[in-house]
Amino acid sequence: MSADPAPPPAAPELDALTTPLAWAGADGRVAGCNHAFARWLGVAVRRVIGTPLAALEAESPARLADVLERGGPLDAPLRLRRLALALPGGSPRFADVWLSAQADGGWLLEAHPVDEFPGEDPLRVLPSALSAALRGLAHELRNPLAGIKGAGQLLARRAQDDDSRELVALVQSEVDRLARLVDDLLEPTPPQPHVPLNIHAVLERVLRLAESDAGWGVRLVRDYDPSLPELDGDAARLTQAVWNLVRNAIQAGADTVTLRTRIEHAARIADAPPAHALRLEIVDDGRGVPEELAEQVFLPLVSGRADGTGLGLAVAQQVAREHRGSLAYRSRAGHTVFTLLLPLAAAHEEMQGDG
Repeated sequence: MSADPAPPPAAPELDALTTPLAWAGADGRVAGCNHAFARWLGVAVRRVIGTPLAALEAESPARLADVLERGGPLDAPLRLRRLALALPGGSPRFADVWLSAQADGGWLLEAHPVDEFPGEDPLRVLPSALSAALRGLAHELRNPLAGIKGAGQLLARRAQDDDSRELVALVQSEVDRLARLVDDLLEPTPPQPHVPLNIHAVLERVLRLAESDAGWGVRLVRDYDPSLPELDGDAARLTQAVWNLVRNAIQAGADTVTLRTRIEHAARIADAPPAHALRLEIVDDGRGVPEELAEQVFLPLVSGRADGTGLGLAVAQQVAREHRGSLAYRSRAGHTVFTLLLPLAAAHEEMQGDG
């Protein structure tokens, strides 16, 4: 059996550089890279050769793929901030990427690593100073939460009609959920086992919260697929993620927010094989994601509002990952869609196959 062909050599001046570089031909596949690029990804040069350049992007939304699909020429190198790159199945490395269109229709990719936490995904880690501040805040929240819970218990005894009792129960359950979040900040606990749940029950709870929070100034629309099977998940965490997305839409000035559920066939989530998935879309007609934040919207502490914490979307993406799913978006003024893809249980796959 013949040996694998040797990768094309990099120009000596490129291979001597410590900056990771890769270049692709007009077909979009990597034609070569310097040793710095291969070392940064933790692979041999020959493994990179022939890989579609777009396939190196490890997360959604597919910013690199969008640029490559539009094609050149670019008047100047295009900067893509904090791009996650990896060979399929590898651990992502984060870098600010400069992408240049070449005269022959190819591309040159220059990566400037920005890994702040080697071996860890920075979207999952907050700086220690911030963590300490959050723990202090959590400690201060305990007493007010206890007071609100006590007041809710008194109101529950005095509630005379079904609507009042429902609202009081909502207040009490949300206080309990906040108390659990506070406890997790002070003493993190392992994730809860996932159990079968009805996603529409989660969405109904979110819509009830939205109605209480926004009043009736926002039109809330249900567009559900009633045939959806149960999925395995954590109802409290999914409630938190979807509520963050809906609240963002309301705070972006939306007049209408639509929650839409569908089955996605042959969905691709990260590097997993195609499978059936729940596709949950939160659609709004608000101002949209500010253009200057488009590439950083899922990062902690990034917010388009002066009073925003910048944690809502980071938490929502973390919840998606906990469920082996993905979160992506597309946005323009008047039409923003956040899409949560969650894999459905193997039992549903077997049921579809038997049918």
